[in-house]
Amino acid sequence: MTQRRVQSVDGTVEAARRGDRDAFRRLVEAHQHEVYSLACRLVADPHLAEDVAQDAFVRAWRALGSFRGDAAFSTWLHRITVNAAWTARQRRKRHQYTPLEESAPVVETDRRVDPALAGETLHLADVLGDALADLPDDQRMVVVLKDVEGWSHAEIAEAAGATVGATKVRLHRARKK
Repeated sequence: MTQRRVQSVDGTVEAARRGDRDAFRRLVEAHQHEVYSLACRLVADPHLAEDVAQDAFVRAWRALGSFRGDAAFSTWLHRITVNAAWTARQRRKRHQYTPLEESAPVVETDRRVDPALAGETLHLADVLGDALADLPDDQRMVVVLKDVEGWSHAEIAEAAGATVGATKVRLHRARKK
């Protein structure tokens, strides 16, 4: 990131910290895609991910005064998103039900796609989704952030409030499972 862009982001964060709603709106617009994408990967449900992203931005607005700037704003926001996702997943586990319209998967067909390949891809996506859902939250977070988002172990450790060694162990155990 260029020095000018860093100053612009820092200035926007500072303005938002002082209560400037327009500055916070710009931060939301700048980060909404990455927050939603991360939430989607963590909760594996696009509708729930929308709620998680919204909750993450509400939490960020409320906690802006505690943002010290030790880490990048995006790293701080990602950590809030991870926390919001885990809260939503725990809430969903307590109140889990499957609406009738969601009980049978809808498969989109494309005549250009080989049906056998499409079936295998759908099966693999289901298997991987189930495997991720079965992982403990801390392991699932590390797998998603490392293997899907491409974060380094240092970034994951900072976001998770853990050591680099702990994130490596969690990733190893998750992959083994």
